[in-house]
Amino acid sequence: MNLNRVDLNLLVYLDALLRERNVTQAANQLNLSQPAMSNGLRRLRNLFDDPLLVRTSDGMTPTERALELEPIVREVLSHIDQAIQPRSAFDPESATRVFRIMASDYAESTLLPAVLAKLRNQAPGLTLDIMTPSDVSFLDVERGKVDMVINRFDSMPQSFHQIHLWNDSFACLLSPENPVLNDFSLENYLQANHIWVSKTGMGVGVGVDPDDVQRLGWVDAALTKLGKKRQIRVFTRHYQAAMTLAEQNDLIVTLPSRAAALKQNNPRVVLREPPFDIPALELKMAWSPLLQHNAANQWLRKLIANTARELDNKDPLP
Repeated sequence: MNLNRVDLNLLVYLDALLRERNVTQAANQLNLSQPAMSNGLRRLRNLFDDPLLVRTSDGMTPTERALELEPIVREVLSHIDQAIQPRSAFDPESATRVFRIMASDYAESTLLPAVLAKLRNQAPGLTLDIMTPSDVSFLDVERGKVDMVINRFDSMPQSFHQIHLWNDSFACLLSPENPVLNDFSLENYLQANHIWVSKTGMGVGVGVDPDDVQRLGWVDAALTKLGKKRQIRVFTRHYQAAMTLAEQNDLIVTLPSRAAALKQNNPRVVLREPPFDIPALELKMAWSPLLQHNAANQWLRKLIANTARELDNKDPLP
């Protein structure tokens, strides 16, 4: 088949159809009528000699051929998008726009304040819409509805671009009146009551099973390797709530050191090193391939990465 006889707009249609898995929604995304998109799907089926999307009980399901084409089409369109982007550089001083960033409670409290301080000086017209992990799905990110996500991820779609921001150790936060401070050994740590706090990944969360150690995260996985288990009395997804609860004289929260450092001047809590080794956690930033070559996004991603690097070079705890 001669390429000059192929309507390359069909690749745009196919990309939208594979993202939405729905003809009407794909049409809406491209500001087309539903009949026009249906006609585009018919032409795509003829072009590739394959149904591409088949209606099933789960909606429109891509065929094996469609799944093979999906990353190829996305890469081709990404290169085209890069080629047609204006050469003029993004001007942060005069720019006025909203960036939507999904950030975990941990990232929001430890990284974003320093980012905002730089934005006020370098890009005063920019606005951040900070969303929680429960507000956003991987599909939202893939479609470019969210500019970037900052969190700790157990897994992530391979199509996403991502960079490492920093590693963080762990610290314990507890009341100075907590009797366990008299001998902060592993044995006494395990006999105390604990606050669990975590929110990795994205999407609406589900209840925690205290016996499902595999899903409890770094702290409990480290204890499991020692053949130990702690007594968790409170489960929360919010670091600020966990640190406030740690002011009670019978609870301990074990959390990333950069979060714990936010309370180091609070007289109602003290910080201690955990009485066992916990592997460091990794904070990442990820974004859609659709935004890889966007000049404004590139500028903000660089600012965030540089800010994280500066903070990483400073010890969060005295």
